[in-house]
Amino acid sequence: MILIKNGRVVNPGGKEGKLDILIKDDKIAAVGKNIREKNARVIDAKGKTVAPGLIDMHCHLREPGREDEETIAQTSLAALKGGFTSICCMPNTNPPIDSPGTVKYILEKAKENRGGTVRIFPVGAITKGRKGEELAEISELKDAGVVALSDDGDSVMNALVMRRAFEYAKMFSLPIMSHCQDKQLSRNGVMNEGYNSTVLGITGMPAEAEEVIVYRDISLAAMTGGALHISHSSTRGTVEILKQAKRKKVNVSAEVTPHHLILTDDLVRGFDTSTKVNPPLRTRDDISALRKGLRDGTIDAIATDHAPHSQEEKDDDYRSAPFGMVGLETCLALILTEIVGEGVITLKSAVAKMTVNPARILGLKKGVIAPDQDADVVIFDTGAEWTIAPADFAGPCKNSPFIGRTVRGRVVTTIVGGRVLYSL
Repeated sequence: MILIKNGRVVNPGGKEGKLDILIKDDKIAAVGKNIREKNARVIDAKGKTVAPGLIDMHCHLREPGREDEETIAQTSLAALKGGFTSICCMPNTNPPIDSPGTVKYILEKAKENRGGTVRIFPVGAITKGRKGEELAEISELKDAGVVALSDDGDSVMNALVMRRAFEYAKMFSLPIMSHCQDKQLSRNGVMNEGYNSTVLGITGMPAEAEEVIVYRDISLAAMTGGALHISHSSTRGTVEILKQAKRKKVNVSAEVTPHHLILTDDLVRGFDTSTKVNPPLRTRDDISALRKGLRDGTIDAIATDHAPHSQEEKDDDYRSAPFGMVGLETCLALILTEIVGEGVITLKSAVAKMTVNPARILGLKKGVIAPDQDADVVIFDTGAEWTIAPADFAGPCKNSPFIGRTVRGRVVTTIVGGRVLYSL
């Protein structure tokens, strides 16, 4: 048994305030004031915030296929250090998550981690091989345990295939997580198309490459009645299209990453390949719109898009280096510092966008501290100041443009299923 005492409970889906939390086995047993239990291990959370375990609905495993970049065990530790107790892994592994066998491999591999692992919820591929041509066996993927469908890293460019995907996904109550990017408009692009790409002489990806697919997929969701989730929203136009769709009651949700809320394409001028992400870093105007969309509820969730790459790969020139940055360990601190700290949203809203909202979108019985719920809890210190350093990343890959940045807010304890799996 574990008894968490004296903490400030921020729990958008349940009781909040200065409360104690009693955990028995793998469940929450009680939430209230002045709980006493003789045989419990007491964790004193005085001066700390206690929240439901965070849920990252968009991250990338490198196992199977690229264990040299990060193993499932290392990704799990990265998540625990960041306060995440559940992660949704995208299907662009090697082989891709387009068959029950790959789903089973990932889930079984996670169980082998003797130190304990976060809860892993695989996202299955929409199409076989993520080629955008033929639908994957959606019913078999559902039975194997996927919680959503995506060809993340690529858009399904064939609109008829995407329509059929919505129709089948609806039958199995699976949301489609769309990577919105027109491949023709974005072809060969490596950064945002605009002033900086012109000055640098680098091929850019226009905002419209994202927005035309956002509009198309919202139209298909409305047509079919399917559930659509827009991954890594990055432009002002996307926010406006989402706003209009929600007014029309289309079943659509959206996420945004910390880096798209904080960093602009001005950073690309230094040719630091850790700033090379897909979708690319945009402009200050886009950041302003994304923050407003986060505040007014147009954007439902915050996700990391954690994507490790080796130093050797990232040391290539900007045009050739792979897209992606690591982000599990730094997400919460960046949001607390740059978004909550600047008054964009409240702490409660930030917690909601990383707990109850992702759980609702994915149909998971997660994201709340309440009796009989899974005992997934994070304790963090909102006042702890630290400077992000390479040693803070659990895996061998350190591809983050936030290294050297001083932030406030640090995870001190992460509990999964009633077990303390991380403690600072």
